[in-house]
Amino acid sequence: MRNRWLAGLAPAAACALLAACGTNASPPSSATSHPAAAASSPAAAVPTGSGAIKTMSTSKGIVLTNAAGMTLYWFAKDTSTRSNCLVPCKTYWPPVSMSAGDAAGTTLPHGFGTITRPSGQIQLTYDGHPLYTYIGDKATGQITGDGTNLSGGLWWAMTPTGDVLGTRSSSSGSSGGGGDIW
Repeated sequence: MRNRWLAGLAPAAACALLAACGTNASPPSSATSHPAAAASSPAAAVPTGSGAIKTMSTSKGIVLTNAAGMTLYWFAKDTSTRSNCLVPCKTYWPPVSMSAGDAAGTTLPHGFGTITRPSGQIQLTYDGHPLYTYIGDKATGQITGDGTNLSGGLWWAMTPTGDVLGTRSSSSGSSGGGGDIW
């Protein structure tokens, strides 16, 4: 009879020990430098300081992806300071909402930045292009939005070099030749 109360304490003690082990852990770098983004976006669950933006090889070449492996796109009608993909466009092409600091961690030839959308939402840019995902992509590595003329303009998968997929260094890694479209 005396040992029954000890059996009940064992699971409680184990839980307390496990909880105590986790209290000294440092929060992810994005949580310390960008608490608002960490609290409001699903991407905050991903360790952002070590590659929230990644590269992936596709059938057409190398593209940038988000942490979930979904291809990132840019819209030819955008400018470096303004998104022209508004309602209803953004329903099909969701803007990538994260800070430039959250995108750090992947070595790329061009830089990340942000713009503020008319709604006040912060949108990530790469090489001066606001970034989006596409709802038509259902699995990692898909590039179904590349080269499409939807929402009133052309859409391109974002490559590390900024080239259109299949042109000079977007798939070969070389840096010579033409092919830039902007």
